[in-house]
This record gives sequence, C-alpha cells and structure tokens, in this order.
Amino acid sequence: YYDLELKQLLGHAYFEKKQYAKALPYLEDYVNRSDKVRKEDLYELSYSYYQANNYNKAIEGFKQLSGKEDSLSQHAMYLLGDSYLKTAQKPNARNAFLFSASNNSNQTQREISRFNYAKLSYELGYQDEALKSLRTFLDDYPNSEYVDEATELLVGALTNTNNYRDAQALIESLKFPTTNTKRLYPRILYGRATELINDGRIAEAEVLLDKALKDPNNASVLPLINFWKGELAYRKNDIDNAIRYYTAYLDAGAPTSGEANEKNVRYNLGYTYHRKENYPVARSFFEPLARNVSLNSDPITQDAYIRTADANYMAKSYVQAKTMYDNVIRFSWPAEDYATFQKAIIAGISNSTEKISLLNTMIRKFPTSTLVADANMEIANTYLADQRYREAIPYLTTITKAAGNNSLKPEAYLKLGIAHYNLNNDNDAIVQFKQVLDNYPDSPEAENALDNLKTIYIEQGRPNDYADAARQAGKPLTASAEDKLTFEAAELQYQNGNANALASLEQYLQRFARGENAINAHYYIADIYNTRKNWPKAMEHYEAVAERAPNPFAERAVLAAARINFFELKNYAQAEIYYTQLKQLTGSQETRLEAMRGLLRSQYQQQKWTEAVENAKELVAQKGSSADDKALSNMAIGKSAQIRGEYDVAINSFKSVVAVNKAALAAEARYEIANSWFSLSRWADAEKAAFEVVNKSGSYDFWVTKAYILLGDVYLKQKDYFNAKATFQSIVENSLNAELKAEAQRKLDGVIEEEKGSSKLDNN
Repeated sequence: YYDLELKQLLGHAYFEKKQYAKALPYLEDYVNRSDKVRKEDLYELSYSYYQANNYNKAIEGFKQLSGKEDSLSQHAMYLLGDSYLKTAQKPNARNAFLFSASNNSNQTQREISRFNYAKLSYELGYQDEALKSLRTFLDDYPNSEYVDEATELLVGALTNTNNYRDAQALIESLKFPTTNTKRLYPRILYGRATELINDGRIAEAEVLLDKALKDPNNASVLPLINFWKGELAYRKNDIDNAIRYYTAYLDAGAPTSGEANEKNVRYNLGYTYHRKENYPVARSFFEPLARNVSLNSDPITQDAYIRTADANYMAKSYVQAKTMYDNVIRFSWPAEDYATFQKAIIAGISNSTEKISLLNTMIRKFPTSTLVADANMEIANTYLADQRYREAIPYLTTITKAAGNNSLKPEAYLKLGIAHYNLNNDNDAIVQFKQVLDNYPDSPEAENALDNLKTIYIEQGRPNDYADAARQAGKPLTASAEDKLTFEAAELQYQNGNANALASLEQYLQRFARGENAINAHYYIADIYNTRKNWPKAMEHYEAVAERAPNPFAERAVLAAARINFFELKNYAQAEIYYTQLKQLTGSQETRLEAMRGLLRSQYQQQKWTEAVENAKELVAQKGSSADDKALSNMAIGKSAQIRGEYDVAINSFKSVVAVNKAALAAEARYEIANSWFSLSRWADAEKAAFEVVNKSGSYDFWVTKAYILLGDVYLKQKDYFNAKATFQSIVENSLNAELKAEAQRKLDGVIEEEKGSSKLDNN
C-alpha cells in the first residue's frame, strides 16, 4: 500500500515540475494497480501520455473525465479533442470539443472549442449544426481571431446545405451580405419554395417563387422558377398563367431537375389547351409525345397517345381516331376499356349494331371498369333511340342494381319507366317513376318522373293519385309555383353577388325546407359561408346536401365538406367519412383520386395504419397517382408493417417514400428506416440510416432531433458511453422541442448512471 502511495506522490511531484516523461511510469503503475482513483490522478496520467505523443492512451483517460463542470474537465475535453484530431478521429474530436465548449471555466478555451466544434460540424457534413454553431459563434465573438475563417466556413455551409429554410432566415438576417451570399439567395429561395410545395404549403411557396423571379441574380434557377410557377398555375386550373410560365421554361432550354423536365411540361401544356377546348393545339403537344408507341410505352406516352386520339375525335377525324383506339386495344394498355368505349361511340355514328356489340365486349372484358355503367347507359340509349324499348330494359335494370357509383341510377329508373310506358306497361312504369321520387327526390330526374306520372294518372283517370304522389314528393301543387318563384328570386341575388343573398336563401329554406330547390339553396348557402370562412355554418349546409346524395350538388358538397374538415377544422375523423363517401359517389377519375388521397391523409393523421393499407395500395395502383400519393401510401404501408413487426417490409416501403419525396415525408421515412434497423438490433445499419436523416433532411428539425436521439440509443447499446453522452447532451443544449429535450435529458441521466458501474473513476 505504501509503495503504491509513494508512486502516486513521486508521479505527482514530477508532473508538477512538468517532467512528464519521468512522471509517466509512476502514475501509470499507480492508476493500473488501484481499484478507484481521483480524477486529478487520471488527468495527470492522461496528460503525461499526451505529452509523450501516446494519444490513444491519453484518449482512454481523458474520455472518463467528460460530463463535469470544473476547469480540469474542460481542459481534459479540450486535450481529448486535440488527441482525436491527431489520430484522425474527427467525429469523436467534434464531440470532445462540444463538452469543452459547454464548460464555462476557461473562456478562452471555450471560445476555441466552440470554433473547433463548428468547424468540425461543417467538415463532417453536419450542415445544420454547422450553420447554427457558426452563426452563434460569430454573434458571441465578433472580435475573435477566428472571425474571418468562421465567416468563410459559413458561406461554404450555405453553399453546400439543403437546409433552405434556415439558410433563407440566416441570409435575410445579415446586415451586410457578401456578394457570394447575394448570388446564393435566389437559389435558396427556389429550394425553400420546392420544399414548401412538397409540404403542401402552396401560398407560401408562391411568395418565395415571386421573390426569386424578381431577383437579378436568379439566372441559374430562372428556368426552374418558371417551371414551378407554371406547375402551380396548372394545379389551380389557372390555364393562361400555366401556359405562360411553362412556355418560358421551354424557351430557356427546359433543364431537367426533379419533376421539371421537358416531357412533363409538354404533356401538361397539351392538357391546358385540352381544357380550353382548343383541340388542334392540344394535339400539337400530345402527338410528339406519342410517337413510336409500343406494348411497353410509359404511362405518359400512353396517355398522350389517347389524348391525341381524342383530339382527332373532337375534330371529327374519325378514321384517324379509330385507328389509334384500335392500337390501344391491340397493345392491351390499361386504358383499353376507354379505347373500346370510344371506338363504340364512333361506330354508333353510322352503325348502332356495331356500337352495341363493341360496348357489350367492353362490359364482358372489363367488368370492374368505371365505364361499365356508362356503357350500359349508352346501349340503353341506343335501343331507346331506335324505339327498341324491350331490349333497353335489361341494361337499365343492370345499372339500377349495380353497387358503388349511384349517379346514373335516377336516370336509369326514369328511362325504365319511359320504356315500360311505351310498351303499354303502365303499372310497371309507375313503379319505376316512384323509385325515382322515393329514393332520389332531389335528383334532376325527379321532376320528369312526376310529370310522367301525371300523364299516366290523367290517362287512367286517377288525378287524386297524382296529387298524392306530388304531395309525397314534397311538391304539393298549391305551393310549387310559390316555391319556384321564391327560390328564383334568392338565386338571382346569389348569382349577382348581392349582400342579402344569404338572408334570401335562408328565408327560402325556412318556408320550403324540403322544397324542390332546397338542395340548391343549401349548397348556395354553404358556398357563401365557405367564402366567408365560417366553417361550422358551411358544414351545416354541405351536410344537408351530402345526406341527400345523389343530386346535382352532392359531389361538390361532399368534396367541400371533406376539404373543410381536413384543412380547416382538422377534424380528420369526419374528413375520412366524407372522403369515403366521395370515393363511392363520384364517377370522375380525377375526383376519385382526390377522394383516395384525402382518405389516406385523413387516416394518416389519425395513425390508422391498418385501415389505411388497403386504400394506400389501391391509390398506388391508380394510373393518375402522383409521387406524393406513392410517398404517403408507402408511408402508411410501412407504418402498418412496423406494427406487425415486419421490419424488412417496412424498410422497403420507407425506401420507396425516400425515392419519390424530398420533403417532410422523406425525413420521417428516413428516420423510420433507422428505427426499423434499431428494432432489428442492426446497430451499424441504424447508425448509418440515422446519419442519412441528419445529412439529407436538415430542414426538418423534429426528425433530425429524433435521429440524434436514436444515435444516442445506438451508442448506448454498444456501450459507447462517451458518444452517447455527447449526443444526448447536444440535444439537451440545442433542441427547441421541449418534449424531445426532456427525452434526451432522461436518456442522458440513464447513460451517466450506467457508465458509473464500468468506470475506474472514483465518483465519491
């Protein structure tokens, strides 16, 4: 024992005289043979190793002195950082300087450590941390000898980062931006705008694009700014501006970047002119995209080819149109059902028999097509036009018995009644007309059904039955004229935008709550409240329209109700109900896509992963599904797989998200990839994936911070207490999210406790 204490004293004496080589063997023997030692002894041994250029030994000792607040610990961390640098271990050096920078004992060392931490963050690709650290360093040490280098590094970080939000804020806070910074500004505005677009914050993105458009340094990104201006105008159906900006993009050479490419722009320009019903010009854009088609042509080429055929059809070039529809059928493209339908319509111009044959073929080959009901109605209409009423009845009956889309059912029942009437089956006709009145009283066909009932009942000498039918339909004869006049007056106020339109419409409903124009009135009132952003009142009337679907306003009302609940009221459960109804109600592929998107997003917000999977898979398979649709769908599929413990499936789904999304979903997906690897105990893969979040999703602080917490967990699993502490401490000191900061503090406390059991350091 005395021999050991004597060696401690001798080692300490030599250390005090700065004779580190002589101190080393005594201190080394003392520390190695002792169960626990004082932090001063461990520091002196580590410092002696450091002076002897034995940096690996120095590192082992200095590491155990982390996490204290005294000057000895600060100096130890500073030397630890230097030792790591001398052994080419920059990541660990960065963490050591973080500990030193967090200690206030020696202000000079703190300044140097903060600079080194910021510099290493930049060199190692922690661009978000580099930006923040360099900025605070320059704020706190405006007269430091490192100011010039720090400023230069800051410019470099801005050049390399994709953290456009912070980059924009930083540049806009500079009083005297450099020439290089000014050159970067429009690029950063453009980058931030694309992030906002991906996050669905379109109005904010437009503001930034307009600002970048006016910047004199925007030459490098001007074509892409024009692309997104055109794209956003196209999505809003602002056709003229879409054409203007898309054309500017093409005139600038159409550089490719992400979604911006010449093919997509020419394709969308085709649709802009198609929507303007300028079919010759639309064809001039579609046709070049649809040359050399084959069995395996991509979806855009296929659709451009079909739209070219449609343009020929609208120009009454039926031979050319039919040839193209035939090719679609020959290639068995997904739109083969549509091509067969269109081919049948062309055939019907001169040959109704061929038209009916082709439509029957379409129904047989594509029983689940959304066009089946339309095909049945076309066949029935053809028979009715030829006064072949008996042949029309089976097709109309099929429509009335079909599940799903109800929009054609009132028309089918009405025409069934007309067919039976013309076959002198008056009683059967009455049954069909009453079906319209009883089940679809607010449909456009209801009035015709009532008129037809009137004809039959008068012919049969049963005027009282007609009066009863009119009364049951909510249209008593004595009030109908008054109903009509009252509504027309209110409607005129609405159409002219008069301030008293709302009061007039509400007075109408008070008098005729179930009147023949009640649906119209409810919809108009809802529209007014919607414009005034009075969401609860708007919903009250949209609900009244939606509850009586189908009717002329049902689809629009359900869509508006879904949007209000989702975007304004954040009532995702109600939004889910309305999007589900919309999906069943609509006959439009475009609206059905929005319904599926809204349904998925509503379920996503409620974290109903299991329920979302079926709709997500269906949405991905749709012809018109976008990159955002695929991203969110795969996100839901991945979350569901995680719940089931199928982490390999989850990882593949999350990778699919990252492949098509560069914004918030990508950040979350990258984190969930890391989290899945962690759940599989694949520490190296989890660490690599977590760094992907940090380096590629820097604009999304929440997911970056979550990734850092996961990194700390990985280090802890590997018993790397030093890096675990450094990671959790960095979050505690820098995170603005109180919940994540508290989580990091709990984990930091846990690491410190676990480390005590394995350290040589005497903590008493």
